[in-house]
Formats: sequence, C-alpha cells, structure tokens
Amino acid sequence: MTQIREPERRSRILRGRPYSLDEFASKYGLGGEQAESLFTRFGPSSIELDLLMAAKRRSPVLQNKIAE
Repeated sequence: MTQIREPERRSRILRGRPYSLDEFASKYGLGGEQAESLFTRFGPSSIELDLLMAAKRRSPVLQNKIAE
C-alpha cells in the first residue's frame, strides 16, 4: 500500500524584524481570522508580509485611524 506523506515545509529564513500577530492585524486593519491565516502561511517576517500586502494592494492603516 502506498503511504501518503505530507509535503515537507522548508523553514523560511526570517527577513526583517518579526511582526506579532496583533501588530500585523492592526497595521493593515485585518480581522482576526484573516490575519491569522496569512500570518500562519507566510510567517512573521515583516518584509514578507509587507510584500504580500503590497501585492494585494492593501496599504497600511494610518496611525491616526488606529487611535480612533
């Protein structure tokens, strides 16, 4: 019988400083589930996540809007 294997994930090299999940979600105004999904799939790398959000055409939420 053939054994089904899970694909091995290569550990990514952390590029840039790491975001916390809350910091990432608040920076881009994301909901909890959406932020957690992206954070889990792409890791905490600030460079990787910023590039991803730029590709999705999501710009950071302004600091003034976060305070409100």
